[in-house]
Amino acid sequence: MSAPDKSDGGAPDKSDGGAPDTSDGGAPVGSVSELVDWIRSGEKPASAYRVGTEHEKIGLLKEDFSPVPYEGERGIGALLEAIAREDDWERVFEGENLIALAKDGASITLEPGGQLELSGAPLLTTFETCAEFNSHLDLVRRVSEPLGLVWLSLGMHPVHDVPAIPRMPKARYDIMRSYLPTRGHLALDMMHLSCTVQANFDFSDEADMVRKMRTATGISPIVSALFANSAIGLGKPSGFVSRRLEIWKHTDPDRCGLLPFVFDEDFGYRRYVEWALDVPMFFLVRDGEYRAAHAHRFRDLLEGRVPGEQASLADWETHLTTLFPDVRLKRFIEVRGADAVPSGLICALPALWKGVLYDRDALEAAWALVSEWTLPERDAATDAVARQGLAATLPGGGALELARELLAIASEGLRRIGHAGSGDPDERRFLEPLREIAELGQSPGEQILARFQGEWQGRISELIEYARY
Repeated sequence: MSAPDKSDGGAPDKSDGGAPDTSDGGAPVGSVSELVDWIRSGEKPASAYRVGTEHEKIGLLKEDFSPVPYEGERGIGALLEAIAREDDWERVFEGENLIALAKDGASITLEPGGQLELSGAPLLTTFETCAEFNSHLDLVRRVSEPLGLVWLSLGMHPVHDVPAIPRMPKARYDIMRSYLPTRGHLALDMMHLSCTVQANFDFSDEADMVRKMRTATGISPIVSALFANSAIGLGKPSGFVSRRLEIWKHTDPDRCGLLPFVFDEDFGYRRYVEWALDVPMFFLVRDGEYRAAHAHRFRDLLEGRVPGEQASLADWETHLTTLFPDVRLKRFIEVRGADAVPSGLICALPALWKGVLYDRDALEAAWALVSEWTLPERDAATDAVARQGLAATLPGGGALELARELLAIASEGLRRIGHAGSGDPDERRFLEPLREIAELGQSPGEQILARFQGEWQGRISELIEYARY
């Protein structure tokens, strides 16, 4: 299953697992093999492949660009309630607080700083995904307008710093806010300031998972360059084209970044599980309460070294949502390297990845672009893209040159897959915004930086108007 369903515990996302955890109860588990089998249970025939897309938005009060609180008549809680009334979404509460909405396999959830996320339903075509996204945007605009709220298509908050951002009332966030700053000095920036768009994909068996994880991890810097869109922070140039990528680098080395073992010959389900077992847990959920657990790794829980606790598959499922590598494995594969972007590019992201990951020839061609890179070169590529976007120099050439090659590969993949819709024989037209970026030679963040330092003359109001959904 590519996007979340009820069996996968709600909507996956970048930092908090989306909908409330389901760690209470569940089948007990006592061996590594059972954890491996849980991931293996996600295998699907190609005929059942779907794509789930997740996108986040930064909210501001329209009149003065101040952050949106949770409380009050114009707060996030009121917004969620208005959406639920307007479009018949199921309400999800934590205590007395409305924290999420669910409907037809999709969910609307809150990030720690009030970023609003749609975790889309698993869908066959990009035509369906784009219709879902546009319908969501129309709904959010319609409900936000009377409240005086605007939503931005940027990879990080352009105006405020962490202390000014309201905290959303979810217990897991309190634990994360306490623990993560001990691991990375920009962890709170990740939680409260950053925004992403990501997509989720299926695999047919272990070998297919390995090919997709390896290729997706390898080409992520190229994709990140195309979608780099966080050049402005605190009302001025951030020093990066994708400040979001730099933030993630300094969040938590235990659970974030590139996984080197993905490129090893023995990589498979068990190798990923063994890594995940040794990452400290954020928390356990017991009797509806979150209990900090970062003194223990999941291996301790599995092997009975956490007093009074027994591991369950629900604990494992929750733990996997708290791991944040560039490409994440659960019972599906999540590609996580793109900044939040304008609406046309939102639709382009799942199309690009689908054209690469769901066509075998395209998958092999994309891997060939990056197969010879060394691990130090892979790390350096992400750093270069964070600072320079498509102007970065990468091991196989310029980021722009490689992006153009990747687009051509994905386009041919979509042509061969041949999913038709809206009068088109396939989904290639969704790549058009990326082709325009490649023709211009500048990522969205580079374009914004040029305008900000040029015609906008550093005026944040111009940026807000430009970046509004």
